[in-house]
Parts: sequence; structure tokens; C-alpha cells
Amino acid sequence: MNRIEKRLQELKIENKKALITYMTAGLPSLQGTKDIILAQDEAGCDVIELGVPFSDPVADGPVIQDASFKAIQLGVNLKKVFTIVENVRKESQIPIVLMLYYNTILYYGVKAFVERCIGVGVDGLIIPDLPFEEQGEINEFLGKEEAPILIQLVSPVSKNRIPKILEHARGFVYCVSSMGVTGQDASFHKNIIDYLKQVKNESRIPVMMGFGIRTAKDVEPMKHIIDGVIVGSYFIQLMEENDYQIDKIKEYCKSFKKQLN
Repeated sequence: MNRIEKRLQELKIENKKALITYMTAGLPSLQGTKDIILAQDEAGCDVIELGVPFSDPVADGPVIQDASFKAIQLGVNLKKVFTIVENVRKESQIPIVLMLYYNTILYYGVKAFVERCIGVGVDGLIIPDLPFEEQGEINEFLGKEEAPILIQLVSPVSKNRIPKILEHARGFVYCVSSMGVTGQDASFHKNIIDYLKQVKNESRIPVMMGFGIRTAKDVEPMKHIIDGVIVGSYFIQLMEENDYQIDKIKEYCKSFKKQLN
């Protein structure tokens, strides 16, 4: 069983919600990224979403765009991100999902990319610019049991496409909470409750909500529907404002997880 599926199954048995955090790989450094991942594991985070820096991150708002730019300036690329994951795996089995854009995969080579993911221990992929109808190419190489899971995204306008998108989905479904880019300060879609209920009714796998979440209080009205949350832009801001202090990072993760549950 994939590490993501195993962890989420454990949470279901414990009747707990999942905390998934996003961070840009390579910040504040390659070693710093590894240290932060290990700290989050210790603090109780359930899945790490590790962003691969890209020059044109179309799904991301200013905070993640800036983080991506800074990481690129430091020379971070996909090969170095693989090395980070490989080094983390020597000390931790926390599920790791790579968030990246399809051009990065195409440049590396789709088959070679998947094989490298298997080799270093990547558990999942989020590819926001790869529509469901165009996933055939990479799916050819994701059939192996040890291959990462391609996480499916849905949005408030997915509507009639939701059953089709989720038919063979694994891991968890990523519910985009608003129209636009990441980091919109809890300005969720006006029909967020009905939308999440629709996804929950259609999904056989855990339902995670992302985009614009800062604290556990932000998702209080929909906590009875979702199985967990994804925190990205705010988490990056918090790390930057506190100079990537491990204690501050652990404190935030522990507090969020406690309040969420």
C-alpha cells in the first residue's frame, strides 16, 4: 500500500483529520528543506507537498511565485529535489507528494521521471496544469505498484466532470476551494459547502480542501465534510517571517493539527 493511502487509512481509523503542508523545495537551502520536512513529521503533519520550483507557476499566487523564484535563483532544480527526497527517506517515511508543472516532467522525460520518483520514494504527484483528459501519457508509466499516485484536483466548476475525474482516483482528492490562484486568505467560493458535499458524495477516497487556508478555524464550517486540509501560502509566509526557525514551524503544525482535531 502506498504511504499516502496507509497514513490516511490510519487517520480514518483514529477518526482524525489530515494536515498536509506545502513548501517550496530548496528554501532556505537543500539541507534546510530536509530539516523542515523531518520537523513537520515530528510535529504530526500527515503528508508533505513539496513544490518543485518553476518559472511560470500558473496555479500559484504571489507568495508561492516568489518562493519559486527565490529557489530558482539558488539553483534548485528537479534533480536536486529528488536528492532531497532521497535524503529524507533515510530518516523518515512521511508521505511526500511532488507538486510540479508538466513541462518540468516533459523536459526530464516522462518515463525517466516516474522511474526516478520510484527510486527515491516519492508517493504522489500534483500536476495542476495537466487536465484529466490529457493524463494518458504519464498514466502509462504510473501503473507499477510502487509508482507515485497522481492526485486529482477538482474545483467549484468541475460539476458534472467530478464522477469521471474521481472514478479511478487514488490517495486523496484535492478540492480547490476558490476560483483563482493559491493564497487568497480564506476567501472561499460562495457555494463551498454544497460543492464539498458533492465531492464527498462522489468520492471513495479522502477529500482534502486547499487554497487560502491559514488556520484550523478557517475550515470550521466545513470540517464535518472534509477529511483534511492543505496549507501552502500562509505556511510559506510564516516560515519566511520567522527565518525558517524549526521551533516556530513545529509549533504551528502541532497547534493546527490539535485544533483541527
